[in-house]
Amino acid sequence: MSEATTLKQGIREHLGQFSLHVLLVFATGLTIGSERTVVPVLGEDVLGVESFLVIGSFVVSFGFVKALLNLYAGKWGEEYGRKPVLVLGWLTALPIPIILIYAPSWSWITVGNVLLGINQALTWSMAINAKIDLASPDQRGLAVGIDEAFGYTGVAAGAWITGVIAGRTSLRPEPFYFLAVVVVLALLISILLIKETVHLAQLEGDDDHHDANLPFNEVLKRATYGDRTLFAAAQAGHIENFVDTLFWVAVPLYLTSQGLAIEAVGVVVGVHSAMYFLQIGTGGLADRIGRRPPVIAGMFLAGAGVLGMVFVEGYLPWAVLAAVSGLGMALLYPNLMTVPGDAAHPSWRSAGMGVYRMWRDAGYGVGAILIGLAMQFVNAEAAFYMTAILMFVSGAIVYLWMEETHPEFGTHEPPAPATKPATRPASED
Repeated sequence: MSEATTLKQGIREHLGQFSLHVLLVFATGLTIGSERTVVPVLGEDVLGVESFLVIGSFVVSFGFVKALLNLYAGKWGEEYGRKPVLVLGWLTALPIPIILIYAPSWSWITVGNVLLGINQALTWSMAINAKIDLASPDQRGLAVGIDEAFGYTGVAAGAWITGVIAGRTSLRPEPFYFLAVVVVLALLISILLIKETVHLAQLEGDDDHHDANLPFNEVLKRATYGDRTLFAAAQAGHIENFVDTLFWVAVPLYLTSQGLAIEAVGVVVGVHSAMYFLQIGTGGLADRIGRRPPVIAGMFLAGAGVLGMVFVEGYLPWAVLAAVSGLGMALLYPNLMTVPGDAAHPSWRSAGMGVYRMWRDAGYGVGAILIGLAMQFVNAEAAFYMTAILMFVSGAIVYLWMEETHPEFGTHEPPAPATKPATRPASED
C-alpha cells in the first residue's frame, strides 16, 4: 500500500482498524453494562445498603471521575496520541472485577467505580476520536453513530448477560468472571493490534486558519460558554445522561420493588440500551438531514418514554417504554457528540470533544445525586418525573439556541476570529 493511500481518510480505506475500534468500544460497553443490572441489587441485597443516596454514590464517583478524565483524555490524545491513552484505559480496568468479587462493603464498590470512570473516559474517548480520524469528514456522523451503536449494544449485552448469570447462579462472583475475560481480551487487542491514528486528523486542517491551534484554556471556554451552539450541546449532553443514570440506579430498584424478577429487570434495562444500536442509522441520517432535527426529536422522545414508565404496570409495558426512551437516546446521543466534532478545528477537535464529554458525563454525577435525593425524600416515581421535565426543558434550549453544524449546509460559524499564540497548539497549554 502506498503512503498516499495509507494517509487517505475513509472508513473503507481503513476498514481493518475501524473494525477493531468497533470491537473495542463494544468491549467498553460490556464493561460498564456488567454493572448495570447486578450492582445496585448487590448493594441492597448482599451488602445491606438501605439508603438510595448511598447506592447512588457509586454512580456519583463514576460520573465525576469520568467527566474530569474525559477532559484530559482529549488533551492527552492530542499530545501523546490515541493508542497510549487507550492502553492506559484498559490497564486501569484490570482490578475492577477483583474489587467487585471481593468487596466487603459498599465503599469498595465506590472505589471500583472510580476505576471504571477512568477506564470509560480513556477508552471511549479514544475510540470515538480514532473513528473520526479514520473516517472522512462526510462520514463523521456515520462514524460516531457506529461507535455509539456498538458501545451501547455492549452495555445492553453486558446488562443482559450478567443478569442471566446472576439469576441462574448468584449476584457474585459469577457475573464478574465474565467481566474479567472482557477486560483482558480488550487490553491485549489494544496493545497488539491497534495502530495510531492522530496523524490522519492532521490531514484535514489548515494550520494557518484563524481558528487553528487554540490553547487548551481557550478550547475550554469556547466549548463551554463562548459559543451558544456548543453551550446548547453541552447542557443537553449533561441532562440526557440523567436518563442513563435513571436506568442504572433507579429503574432496577423501582422494578424490583414492583415485584419484577432480576432476570426480567435485566431485560428491561437491556432493551433500553439495545435501542442505542439504532445510532448506526441515526448518525448516518444526520449526515443527510443535519444534526438539529434528530437531537431535538430525541430529547423530547426520551423524556416522554421515561415519564410514561410511572403510568404503567407490567413487564411488557415497562419494556416498551424503556425502548421508547432508548430510541430517543439513539436519535440525540451520537448527533450531540458530532456537533463539537463539526465545530472544532481538527487541530483541537480531540480537546474540544473532551470538553463536551466532560460536561456530558458530569451529568452522571449530578443526575445520581438528584435522583437519589428524589428517591430518598419523595419516592421512586419522583425521580422519573424530574428526569422527564429536565429533558423537556433542555430540549427547548437546544431548539432555541443550537445552530446547524453540518459541514456542507450548516449555518454555524465560530463566534469570532480566535486570538492565539502562533505556535501553541491545544495540547501544549
